[in-house]
Amino acid sequence: MDKILIVDDDLNILKLLCMRLETEGYIVDATPEFEEALKKIEREDFSLALVDLKLKQRTGIELMEAIHNINPEMPIIILTAYGTIKSAVEAMKKGAYTYLTKPFDFQELSLQIKNAIEKAKLSREVKRLREIVKGKYEFTNIVGKSEAMKRLLDLVSRAAQIDSNVYLQGESGTGKGLIAKALHLASKRKDGPFVAINCAAIPETLLESELFGFEKGAFTGAIYSKKGLFVQANNGTLFLDEISEIPLSMQAKLLQALEEKKFYPLGGELPVEVDVRIIAASNKDLKEEVKKGNFRDDLFYRIHVIPIKIPPLRERKEDIPLLANFFLKKNCDKMNKNIKGFSAKALKKMMMYSWPGNVRELENAVECAVAICIQDVIPEDLILPTQRMEEDMLKPLKEAKSEFEKNYLIHLLQVTQGNVSQAAKLAHKYRADFYKLLEKYHIDPKKFRKNFTD
Repeated sequence: MDKILIVDDDLNILKLLCMRLETEGYIVDATPEFEEALKKIEREDFSLALVDLKLKQRTGIELMEAIHNINPEMPIIILTAYGTIKSAVEAMKKGAYTYLTKPFDFQELSLQIKNAIEKAKLSREVKRLREIVKGKYEFTNIVGKSEAMKRLLDLVSRAAQIDSNVYLQGESGTGKGLIAKALHLASKRKDGPFVAINCAAIPETLLESELFGFEKGAFTGAIYSKKGLFVQANNGTLFLDEISEIPLSMQAKLLQALEEKKFYPLGGELPVEVDVRIIAASNKDLKEEVKKGNFRDDLFYRIHVIPIKIPPLRERKEDIPLLANFFLKKNCDKMNKNIKGFSAKALKKMMMYSWPGNVRELENAVECAVAICIQDVIPEDLILPTQRMEEDMLKPLKEAKSEFEKNYLIHLLQVTQGNVSQAAKLAHKYRADFYKLLEKYHIDPKKFRKNFTD
């Protein structure tokens, strides 16, 4: 139940507001005193404060600023007379949610209070998600400074506020499981269970009983009844990882359970109803799996309500130093080592590598380096020691441009079979200029003609 603090030195208004808001179902506390109001804010948790602009001791703006020093997120509605509207507008510029003029319409006040509290709650939920992914559950491998990760977190924040099914697509090691748990913990189902299953790890013969459960005697060896994962996740979230690996025969049963929100356990005669949010994930392109006939299109549309694509590490390389240093500290703490960082060449090697295993591979690489390092800085040869890196992977701009230009000319001559006139037209160059480029790179167009022999 929401609690409201009222601060007004007009005792009649104070009493009236308390009575009206209590009838609305709020818990109300009130005081005419500036200092007393601050003491209450320090001691108790309020959802909102109503503050009169003109108090006897100091102004309502000063009180608002003092409250926000204690609780920056608390919405404050300023109460003011017509003659001080200019000051009330100034209060909004300094952080007030809104202002109302006396005598005010109580329905308008009630609406503004409701809106302010709901907006504050939404803001807190978004912030809570960001705090979760920032460290509480060690979701740092889905946090970064890159634009790709900022867009991802913004989408995750919005998806967490609604109850629709979510589909996560991303390569292995990108953190799909952690994103799924973050979504759950930031949703209205956060107090319910989070149940996860890797569909690829369960044999086809056991998958149905794992999801839906079974009754005693349902099959040979069923000497007791067992609740399935759907029941275990009731009023919470069920995370179906690698959903693309579910057999077609099982996909039909899963679809029916999602559509009807009920199912029959194996050997059961009565349906079981559940209230579950589905988060599904795969490292495959489900649209392609549908086209190939490996995945039902009706099930695809049922789970693909909010699609979220998790970028691979190679598409957010600016996050690599941040992640590498986090894993360095984590493993140094675990192994009781004092390693200060990475050498410049080690960082360059990490930045240039494509990381097919994504964040998981990076974490393993850093853990390995920390384990065998005997220096205070990790050198290049301890990062991906079995991976040979080309020295010229990061070339100077001039050299890279020349290499591209030469390869481009060769490609044009291959396409035109050595016809310089056609190649020059495709390149939008004069024939004479094109010949100069060929001379520059010592390219003989005759070698690209079909009838040319050495």
